[in-house]
Formats: sequence, structure tokens, C-alpha cells
Amino acid sequence: MLTPSRIKGEFSADAAAETLAMTTAGRWSKGTRLNLERSLKVGDELGGHILAGHADGIAELTARQDLPDMARLTFRAPVPLMRFVASKGSVALDGVSLTVNEVTREEFSVLIIPHTLQVTTFAAAKPGTAMNLEIDLMARYAARLMETR
Repeated sequence: MLTPSRIKGEFSADAAAETLAMTTAGRWSKGTRLNLERSLKVGDELGGHILAGHADGIAELTARQDLPDMARLTFRAPVPLMRFVASKGSVALDGVSLTVNEVTREEFSVLIIPHTLQVTTFAAAKPGTAMNLEIDLMARYAARLMETR
């Protein structure tokens, strides 16, 4: 089981114009909490869906329902990205791989389990919070294949 940790000292990263336009990175300031996880090495066990670490846009938290030991979060995403979001499919929000529960034309919801609430930034998320959205890599390629047929 992973435990939350803090980076001691300073953390810096370069951000290109595209990164600043497509992510929440331009809103970060000293003390901003981030979800960071080491990438897998060849041969490591894969326990979730494949993440590339490329944010496709920003999703905004529109509703939060706190349940016993977990939370249901509903997000609004850019309409062009919603075609890649499917019920029981996968997305990543702020780098965390999640299973989608319900989907409408402009919104989707996810359930955040107790462990994820404990070790990520989701515990503090409230309506209006912006998060980096990465759509499922397989959905992206399947859509592209259909477009080029």
C-alpha cells in the first residue's frame, strides 16, 4: 500500500506554452499540492489503465457527494473530449487513474475510494476545482482508426 509523502526542499519543472494552455500548471504556486507517482519500468505489474502523462484538457469539478468512506465527484469536460469518455471506461484526473461511473453529454462522474482520498489531492477537492484530464489512450486510438477508415 502506498503512503502519502512530501517532497522535501524544492521541486521545479519546465512548462512549455502548450502545457500551460492545456493544463492547470499555470495556476500552480508555492505550496500547491500535486499527485506525483514514479512511472513503471518494463516488467512492472500494471494495475490500472495505461497513462501517458499527457493532459488533454481541463475538467472542472461541478458536484461532490460525500458518502461513507468515499466520494462521488462529477466533472464537466470539454465537449470534444467527452466522446472519449465511457461508462466503466478510464480517465486520469490530476494523474490518478480512475474508472468512470456515469456519463452525460458534458459531464462524467467517478467514485473516489478511501485509499485514494487518503493519498491524493482529492480529499480537498470542491466544486470549482480544476483538474488535468487525460483521456484513455485506447479510446483515442480507436477513435482515430475509425476516422481514417
